[in-house]
Amino acid sequence: MNVMLVEDDKALALGMEYALKKEGFNVSIAGTIKEAQRLLDNSTELVLLDVSLPDGSGYDFCMELRAKSNVPVIFITALDSEANVVFGLDIGGDDYITKPVRISEMLSRIKAVMRRRSDQHKNELTNIIVSGNISIEPLKCKVMMDGAEVNLTAAEYKLLLLLVENKERVLERNQIIEKLWDIDGSFIDHNTLNVYVKRLREKIESESKKHIETLRGIGYMWKDEV
Repeated sequence: MNVMLVEDDKALALGMEYALKKEGFNVSIAGTIKEAQRLLDNSTELVLLDVSLPDGSGYDFCMELRAKSNVPVIFITALDSEANVVFGLDIGGDDYITKPVRISEMLSRIKAVMRRRSDQHKNELTNIIVSGNISIEPLKCKVMMDGAEVNLTAAEYKLLLLLVENKERVLERNQIIEKLWDIDGSFIDHNTLNVYVKRLREKIESESKKHIETLRGIGYMWKDEV
């Protein structure tokens, strides 16, 4: 698998390159956006992208990528505020890892992102799922609310599908985390899940129609209407 690492910290880049190559990845390293633009080609299968780079923002490079490619992007950065995480995911990032980087976490997240991308291509579900005023077309990854299409990020869509498929069942927080990221819950700050749930609620709920019930200290449950 061909990975492009865009990171200007040479010591960190060398350490990550060593770990990735040890796992069998082919790695190319770019220290600037300009260099990343030059190295990127059709053989690139994943981009590990720092946000603060000498010649610009990794966010801008991600948006540039999304305009022409669906190559998976994982942000790796010291910017760990909720606003930064949400923005990175909303502009098309597939995941967001904060520094200092834990190698085991990085490798798990890479594998999880690639599995999710693979699952999207292999999805053979054709039936429309209806729950209250929400309908989902799994084959098209299309969500409708009251007849109008709802634009969700890949992670928000996966969270919605997980909740709806387990309607009227309590899903514990760690259980949701493991399903969403395919890694152990200890790797994820639970605030990240809070962000996803909050953003999903904003998009598929209204004052009169609620679906996601919070069970404090336990997890969440989907209902046709709460």
